[in-house]
Amino acid sequence: MDPSHTLGSGSYFRVRQGFRIVGEGVNKPTGPFYNVGQMPRISEAVRDERRQQFIQGAWRCAARKGYRDTTVDDVCAETGLSKGAFYGYFDSKQALLLALLEEDADEVDSVLDGLDAKEVGSAERLRQFTRAMLAQGEDPAHVQVRADLWTAMMTEQAVRARFAEVVQRRRERLRSWIENGIANGELEEIPANAFASLLLALTDGLLLHGGLDASGFRWANIRKALGILLTGVVRK
Repeated sequence: MDPSHTLGSGSYFRVRQGFRIVGEGVNKPTGPFYNVGQMPRISEAVRDERRQQFIQGAWRCAARKGYRDTTVDDVCAETGLSKGAFYGYFDSKQALLLALLEEDADEVDSVLDGLDAKEVGSAERLRQFTRAMLAQGEDPAHVQVRADLWTAMMTEQAVRARFAEVVQRRRERLRSWIENGIANGELEEIPANAFASLLLALTDGLLLHGGLDASGFRWANIRKALGILLTGVVRK
């Protein structure tokens, strides 16, 4: 008998270099390029990079056609990645929308943290915050996503709940600035929480209106009007 054969359960098994027998008559690859029973893994850095590719691709698609009309196929075509890869990171288009919301929230949190670190008065912090928020109006992707976000909040509880958390966090930060300004005599005695809510509603509402009618107003004039509004609460 050929020594390269062994007998098992009445059948011959051929033993070849680079293979191992895992069942009768079945050859499975082994060796340095195979790890039997395990799928190849990619590093967390590569996973994060690919996920970010989908997010950035979604922003670009939203800028061109709006997020509502953007499909998963559109995002995959934009990134050059497969649909299977997409669902490895997001289980639905709604999950992708939440990821865009998270990224937007992180950007705003960075603005807030940067303003907290500056040695400026409360009024100037509020002024710079509103300018940063209004600057999003010049980015068509942000305008479209924000408009679609408001639409999604009417029907999707997960989106509404997450956006409510983000707004509450921003309101608390603005309220603390206003309260500090009142305490040190820089700002007039105004309801801090109400004024914080007013500033957030103005910036969010203006982005929504900008998405509905881009020619309805000029952002430069909006910035000027809000500057006058903020000047009005500064104690003379």
